[in-house]
Amino acid sequence: MPTVQVHKQHVFTGHHDCVYTLEPAGTDSVFFSGGGDGMIVKWDLTQPNEGDLIARLPNSVYAIHHDKKSNLLIAGHNYDGIHLLDWQQKKEVASLQVTAAAIFDIATAEDDLLVATGEGMIVVIDRINLRIKTRLAPSEKNARVFAINPKSGDIAIGFSDNYIRVFSLRDYKLKHEFVAHDNSVFTLSYTPDHNYLISGARDARLKAWDVQANYSQAGEVVAHLFAINHIAFSPSGEHFATASMDKSIKIWKATELKLLKVIDKARHAGHGTSVNKLLWTSYQNQLVSASDDRSISVWDLRFLL
Repeated sequence: MPTVQVHKQHVFTGHHDCVYTLEPAGTDSVFFSGGGDGMIVKWDLTQPNEGDLIARLPNSVYAIHHDKKSNLLIAGHNYDGIHLLDWQQKKEVASLQVTAAAIFDIATAEDDLLVATGEGMIVVIDRINLRIKTRLAPSEKNARVFAINPKSGDIAIGFSDNYIRVFSLRDYKLKHEFVAHDNSVFTLSYTPDHNYLISGARDARLKAWDVQANYSQAGEVVAHLFAINHIAFSPSGEHFATASMDKSIKIWKATELKLLKVIDKARHAGHGTSVNKLLWTSYQNQLVSASDDRSISVWDLRFLL
């Protein structure tokens, strides 16, 4: 089993409130962040602490999404809607009122834009014409997170009623729904081979679901002390990282759900409060983490046999 060496490369500061989300850009070293201060900032791993403010919105930003087709940045502005941003010109090009609740996640599938809301609703938007096509309302509890499986044509959605619901990407018909955790499902990620769905929740457990066996449970581990906020796979797909409200980041071997490393404040000068989001980049295999402590940390990970 490999050992993992961890080195804290640097810390990005500049947000004035909790940092809730991270999103990759088109370049390996560039990413965006959004937070409770309404700020959306562009960062470059080659230029530590040289953040570039893209936009400042009046309310918290829980979700941002980089649309590769249009090269626009889509921001979920809580209690307002979505804003489409030309991040290179630092200007808003369009906006749409989709909900008066919080926006927890945003995704794109072909010509559709998908928004997960605090009303338990999935809003499907024609992103070419910026027109709402349909609203799915499978729950009265928060719709928290999307995961898309192009191999099976599925979109899995985690909800605060403890369910995972799987819809068809073709027509948004419900294919599967099941109680997945003892509390809110906060994070979902398909494995790189698309054969398994990995979920994490407020109950601090990681679970694996077999896609080809109608999402039957294939594994489970008590992974953290408190809620698991996010899962991020390594570029190789061999490992993934989890971020938790218990202030730690954990590194796992993907095929076995086996813990390899704990990154925390005591051992690695990690975050002092909840770790909310991760981004495992292709730039020198660096892992980026965002926290309630208003900072973004960058970790160099080396896997030694």
